[in-house]
Amino acid sequence: MKDLMGLMKQAQELQARMQEAQEKLAEESVTGESGAGLVRVTLSGKGDIKDIELDPSILVASEKEVVEDLIKAAFTDARGKIEAVQARVMKEAAGGLPLPPGFSIPG
Repeated sequence: MKDLMGLMKQAQELQARMQEAQEKLAEESVTGESGAGLVRVTLSGKGDIKDIELDPSILVASEKEVVEDLIKAAFTDARGKIEAVQARVMKEAAGGLPLPPGFSIPG
């Protein structure tokens, strides 16, 4: 019974650390770039788009498809960065314990 109580306490502590990690992620943001900085996309720690910056030089009607591709590439860059931040924060919250494969962060 003593082991069960200890396990319950550890589970509660882990749950509290995960909640803190979620709050910490909400404060984070990253910026992805493409086109040598012509397009920038900033994401929140939860992966929501906070800002998109376009260099005025690319706002030409004939370059519409290029601009769309640059926005997608900047978003992909930012998404990769925020996933790395999420993994780091959650690993810290887990106290170095390995997280299960496929572990996802509720959004």
